[in-house]
Amino acid sequence: MIKPKEKACKGTGSAKGYGCGKLTYHRVYGLGKMCCYSNWLLTSEAGRIKMHKAIFKASVPRLDMDKQIASEKERNSLSKEIMKTQTIVNKHIRNRDWGKNCVSQDIPFKEDFEAGHLFNKKNYNAIRFDLDNINGQSIYANRYLEGDFDNYLLNLEKRIGKARVEALKEKAHRCKSEIKKWTFHELKEIQKNIKEISKHL
Repeated sequence: MIKPKEKACKGTGSAKGYGCGKLTYHRVYGLGKMCCYSNWLLTSEAGRIKMHKAIFKASVPRLDMDKQIASEKERNSLSKEIMKTQTIVNKHIRNRDWGKNCVSQDIPFKEDFEAGHLFNKKNYNAIRFDLDNINGQSIYANRYLEGDFDNYLLNLEKRIGKARVEALKEKAHRCKSEIKKWTFHELKEIQKNIKEISKHL
């Protein structure tokens, strides 16, 4: 590593006119870091402006980071609330459809049947909690046949009627043109309503 040459502490640029003349290795604006640079920052107009700019520049990322952290916490909390709501809804579906055949494969009921979505949660987030969109389904159809959409749709009409299926398809169509952002209030209302409905099963 090449060692820098010693030079006299003599201000340059906006620090011109400052400096003690001592030989030094480390300089900023020609001023020695260990002797005159800090004095220039505190006593000169140009130095104070530079220092305030540096403080402001350092604080902006911190503020942005704080906002980012707060936003991340809120997203995580909302994500947990969505999962909690989905758990409550799925439990209701399994209780509601207890004893019924698989909605898509029409195989006899098993206790491990899941709450399967006709229109999936990823692409149709706005109807992820719609009770007509979720029905008791075998693990095989739900997981390995990716919901078995065609058979699901065919059998769902027999189960809830054509009018409700058409209404569900219309909701799904609208989902394609809008991104649903759930709020805590909406999720709490869904949880409350589902718990109330479940009492009457």
